[in-house]
Amino acid sequence: MLLRTPLYEFHVSFGAKMVEFAGWEMPLLYRGIVQEHQHTRSSGSLFDVSHMGRLYVSGKDAPAFLDRVLSRNVAKQRIGQSRYSLICNEAGGVLDDVIVSKDAKHWLIVCNASNREKIVKHLASVRDGGGFAVEIADRTQSTAMVAVQGPRVIEILSDTLAIDLKSIPRWGFESGTHMMNRFTVFRSGYSGEDGVEMIVSAQAAASAVKSMAEEMHQPDSVIQPAGLGSRDTLRLEAAMPLYGHELSENIDPISAGLDWAVDLKKDFLGAEALRAVVQRGPAKKLVGLELQGPRIARQGSAVQRDGAAIGQVSSGTFSPTLHKSIAMAYVEAAHAAAAADVQVDLRGAPVAAKIVPLPFYRKPQE
Repeated sequence: MLLRTPLYEFHVSFGAKMVEFAGWEMPLLYRGIVQEHQHTRSSGSLFDVSHMGRLYVSGKDAPAFLDRVLSRNVAKQRIGQSRYSLICNEAGGVLDDVIVSKDAKHWLIVCNASNREKIVKHLASVRDGGGFAVEIADRTQSTAMVAVQGPRVIEILSDTLAIDLKSIPRWGFESGTHMMNRFTVFRSGYSGEDGVEMIVSAQAAASAVKSMAEEMHQPDSVIQPAGLGSRDTLRLEAAMPLYGHELSENIDPISAGLDWAVDLKKDFLGAEALRAVVQRGPAKKLVGLELQGPRIARQGSAVQRDGAAIGQVSSGTFSPTLHKSIAMAYVEAAHAAAAADVQVDLRGAPVAAKIVPLPFYRKPQE
């Protein structure tokens, strides 16, 4: 039986098309993927991301434990700060990409829904095998998490939550109380826009979105609900990796261009293998592609140069913002230079494409 988030009734009331995703019943779309994408870029959207894992780590050995399992150096992380990090296997492959936040009494790891059980087992194994005095609490189903993304979001929510969200730096977070319900708000997101992600109790989330529903039903509402479909097109424009596409246990973070999230001066699981990748140079690299014409390059489509296969597409879509067919792909390092002309095999028909810098989209104020 599929799991349901605390916002399930909200999704149904808005006529969402519900689909199975990583064991959860989630909204794919409400009005349409392109419409929801464009509303996020121009105004603001509410995404239910309660399916993502929320793992709380505490105890006297928490810093040493996290330093062992994470690719980032947690000793330099401040209270109230979140960081993108990777959890690797001994071979340097990515078990998951996560957001790690340091609070006064605990650490929070937000992981991908499809990897939650695997990561919980991995963390427990490292803890028990290393004798670390830490507690790991999976609070995914007792809490809810929403992402509110878009250029008008910060102003609107600052008034609603009585918190000056503009004062929270990117990748910072604060906790507060609204209508007697405690929440934590993070200045982060997965859309390429400004915005926040919030964690509240499951009960409080259902009540909060119910009170917002009447306003969101208005066609001119600043913030409207959006589903997994537009979440994917938004993240692809911003060149944010998706586990199972740009990342997997067979892909290392150096090849993925995530070396900025890897501290090879410390000994975390997988560090030795990644040092070897750096020393010899990655065999393949993640690049951006712009295709001629509207056809979409799907995952697994072959990338070719002069008739020879040089790589594979990891993600592709037709960009609603740029009005171009775009894709990310892993290609042989020798062919990864920007502006190189390549072809993408779309069901036997080679389509001309060009390697371009990532990301495809940056918000205008940057």
